[in-house]
Amino acid sequence: MTIDVLRISSDKKELDIDIIHTFLHNHAAWSKGISRETVERAIEASLCFGAYVGSSQIGFARVVTDMATFGYLCDVFILPEYRSRGYAAALMDHIFDSNLLKHLRRIVLVTTNAHEVYRPHGFGALANPERYMELYRPDIYSG
Repeated sequence: MTIDVLRISSDKKELDIDIIHTFLHNHAAWSKGISRETVERAIEASLCFGAYVGSSQIGFARVVTDMATFGYLCDVFILPEYRSRGYAAALMDHIFDSNLLKHLRRIVLVTTNAHEVYRPHGFGALANPERYMELYRPDIYSG
């Protein structure tokens, strides 16, 4: 696996909203049809991480958090043409080494196919799934 120089930043001013919105709107199963306005609001209210090769944004992740006890990792992606190069692992290393998140008691995420990316960081199945509930609206972004 070859990793070109990857730079990760939590500066929201550097984020390429067009790339993020296009990926989430068109390619991410969890957010198909999401509006640009919704993406912008989500970014504004989250701790965000952009992954860059040169001047191009190639990946993204955000954490919805109270910055004290809990975080929800979501909207994680590496653009398809940059996958299988170790960028996702590097992005996760950076996120979980962040001083802003090291003290959180619980961080959760939902994934259908990337368990191997998260396991090295201590993620596993819910310890007590019977305690979790959700309000799920799968068609909220469809017109």
